[in-house]
Amino acid sequence: MASANLNGQQVVILPEGSTRMIGRDAQRTNIAVAYAVASAVRTTLGPKGMDKMLVSDLGDIVITNDGATILEEMNIEHPAGKLMVEVAKAQDKEVGDGTTTAAAIAGELLKNAGDLLDQNIHASTIVKGYNAAAGKCAEHLQKIGEKVSLSDKQLLVKIAEVSLGSKSAGVGASKSHIAQLVVDAVTMVAEERADSIDIDIEQIKIEKKEGGKTDDTSLIKGVLIDKEIVHTGMPKEVKGAKVALIDAALEIEKPETDTKIEITSPDQLTAFLKQEEDMLKGMVDKIAASGANVVFCQKGIDDIAQHFLAKRGIVAVRRVKKSDMEKLARATGAKIITSLDDIHKDDLGYAGMVEEKKIGGEAMVFVRDCKNPKSVTIFVRGGSEHVVNEVERAIKDAIGAVSSAVEEGMYVIGGGCAEIMLAEHLRAYAREIGGREQLAVEAFARALEVIPKTLAESAGMDAIDTLVSLRAKQAEKGKYYGVDVHRGKVGDMKALGVIEPLKVKKQAISSAAEAAQMILRIDDVIASKGKPRSSPSSGEGSGMGGGMDM
Repeated sequence: MASANLNGQQVVILPEGSTRMIGRDAQRTNIAVAYAVASAVRTTLGPKGMDKMLVSDLGDIVITNDGATILEEMNIEHPAGKLMVEVAKAQDKEVGDGTTTAAAIAGELLKNAGDLLDQNIHASTIVKGYNAAAGKCAEHLQKIGEKVSLSDKQLLVKIAEVSLGSKSAGVGASKSHIAQLVVDAVTMVAEERADSIDIDIEQIKIEKKEGGKTDDTSLIKGVLIDKEIVHTGMPKEVKGAKVALIDAALEIEKPETDTKIEITSPDQLTAFLKQEEDMLKGMVDKIAASGANVVFCQKGIDDIAQHFLAKRGIVAVRRVKKSDMEKLARATGAKIITSLDDIHKDDLGYAGMVEEKKIGGEAMVFVRDCKNPKSVTIFVRGGSEHVVNEVERAIKDAIGAVSSAVEEGMYVIGGGCAEIMLAEHLRAYAREIGGREQLAVEAFARALEVIPKTLAESAGMDAIDTLVSLRAKQAEKGKYYGVDVHRGKVGDMKALGVIEPLKVKKQAISSAAEAAQMILRIDDVIASKGKPRSSPSSGEGSGMGGGMDM
């Protein structure tokens, strides 16, 4: 029960069963929880990072080293831990990559802040120092960043490879092949504006099917629809397809009002059925008159309509998802028709090939070889369900990294090189400002070094020796030293082609700093178990005793 003491009198302010942590105890607990969460994902960082196996209460298994996935599946209860999950989610949503980096830096910032709190440095001083340091990092990143554009395919492939490199469990030896597919996909859907490049990553559809090898993963210049052709009499392959997209039912719709039809003789029944058949035939005639030979329908297609379409040699697929219809429109250039009366040859799209294939025992429709597709599909294959899922996660991260690099137009050197540069810059800045904030800025610099330190540990190197060596070599001009995890030594990351998008790095540092500042400002944690709401008949209020579940 939470209470306060005023002039020796005990005042109860929260209901029975509530708990409250105040001051340093609250800060200590929050920091410990957040650091524990960060430590759980930190070991997954880099090409030599380890995987985590997550088992749900239903027994479902997820094997991954994707930071956002791990934190989401961990089912964390503590409020401070949930804030760390929010950091990863924000990072994943904004740039699609760098979630482990953000969580690791946030954890280290809080650990270092805890040391400063033990030295009686006020939380507000630490927050102010961290805020200044984060601002300086963003400024300095712009200075050390180098330009990249949509036409720099080789640089973009390297960025994709670095992002994929940390997902060795699923991607492995197929890294270069998949990186090329990702870059091709991003460059196809990118739209150049007057002063910017807009990339809608939702237009890169990822379909997956276990079976085959990871090397069999392919890019379809069009859309893969997880449906089958509706009628066995229709062709299974159409070259030079003229595609109609119809958002209307190819069947007789029921009237909206209650209607009663009385049929008193067989002739009337025959005429009624003939009328229905003629209406459906009329629909198919309109489609055929437009010149379409492939139809994707968002709604149902009547059996009789299927028969007439098959007789005309028109391929049809029904109940296609709205999102897939929109992707088909962007890929083929077709317009989505809502009324068959309006269908015209100018509304049709084009695809070099539409074919039905059986993959893993299931029929799928491939719409490929579109002229200038603004929506494409990456078809993921792999030896098992876990491998396919991990490759999908890796591809999403790589798409995020490449699109971030193109949109921002800049990249930085990876392998812990950028973090070492920023740390050295912050130490110089700390000497300038002086005072107690100097200690907070230095703590921020040490926190950034957790990235090269973790990379070194995962490669079996001595973390302290590696950090000392990197700091010493940082003074050399024209060299970009970082942790070469494959050779187990310090190396020139630029020469090795280890590069990362500036936007991902900037977002990771700012997200981590904001999360650390938010947690440090908390000096009171109140977990309240509210009274159950009284029933209206009792004449009581409408639940003023309701509390927060934490």
